[in-house]
Amino acid sequence: MGLQCEVCKEAQHKYKCPSCFVPYCSVVCFKKHKEIPCKKSSPAVEELSTDVVPDKSIISEDKAQGSLATTMRPERSFQVDDLSCVLSNKQLLSIVESNEIRGFLEDGELREMVQMIDSSKEPDIELDLVMRGEAFSKFSDKILSILNPHERAI
Repeated sequence: MGLQCEVCKEAQHKYKCPSCFVPYCSVVCFKKHKEIPCKKSSPAVEELSTDVVPDKSIISEDKAQGSLATTMRPERSFQVDDLSCVLSNKQLLSIVESNEIRGFLEDGELREMVQMIDSSKEPDIELDLVMRGEAFSKFSDKILSILNPHERAI
């Protein structure tokens, strides 16, 4: 018997806010909850800091009309301590070409989760949150099975 989502008051909660531990049921409710600063979060209102830069690689068709649509992403170092964590071009291509991965990404909520992780200042925390959900867990398992096909048989 679980707690009810404190945001929509309709569904059973699956997650808790990492700042104030308010139970919520989905990404939609999490985003709605984050519209109002948490009681426990230290600085109530943060200004856009210098560690966030616009990602100019994400440009919409509006550019032709003079407006540049960008997504704000935290600036991250691309240095990796363990080179075994870096995917090869062949591995990346096998993910991109997978019809199953494309099928997963047709789910708008899953795409929102990926964007939420990518644009987060603390992507590890966001990843931990979404990994608790079945859809994202299946998505990540599929990626791992593509990257490590020999482990699939075990």
